[in-house]
Amino acid sequence: MSLADRLVDRSLADRHERYSAEVRQLVDAGFRVIAETGHIDPPVRAILAEAGLSNPAFYRHFRSKDELLLVMLDEGRRQLVEYLDRRMATVTVDESSTSAAVAQWIRGVLAQAVDSDAARRTRPFVTEVERLHDRFPDEQRASEQQLVSQLADVLGARAGWADTVYGLVFGELARHLRTGTAPSDDDVERVVRFVLAGIEAPASAE
Repeated sequence: MSLADRLVDRSLADRHERYSAEVRQLVDAGFRVIAETGHIDPPVRAILAEAGLSNPAFYRHFRSKDELLLVMLDEGRRQLVEYLDRRMATVTVDESSTSAAVAQWIRGVLAQAVDSDAARRTRPFVTEVERLHDRFPDEQRASEQQLVSQLADVLGARAGWADTVYGLVFGELARHLRTGTAPSDDDVERVVRFVLAGIEAPASAE
């Protein structure tokens, strides 16, 4: 590689690092503004003020505010996947470990409505998720697939249940977030029992 090529590569690396930092600032600022206001539709100027960045910096990375929200929703799902992995890692591996891991997955998802801070951060996205689905269908499906695939891996031979369980549990989460209610322990365990009864049913009954 010539010296000129090395200088170009160094320049590109410096720019990539700077731009990555800007995106991180905007995403983090968006989370803070939404958590403070409770609304998923804050003006771009409020996000920029929180991030300490300029209007050109925003549009250098995002074509619209909805695209930023899409990235934030995906980021939230990635964090949830990591949290659910940690919960399921506490399950002892034995003949009942699949059901125990699924139960922990369900409890972990619904914990987003039980914890008031998590609910405040998550609630705005629930109200707008369908709009983002309409605008970015492929990106949203790929983002959701992180959680569906995680559940399918846990279900193993019953992986065909993954989409159904995902829809049911996240539907229950959305119901609580929209109404501002926190599920009780009994509410959570009722969902757990319902799901386990389905996935543990004999194959001929599926």
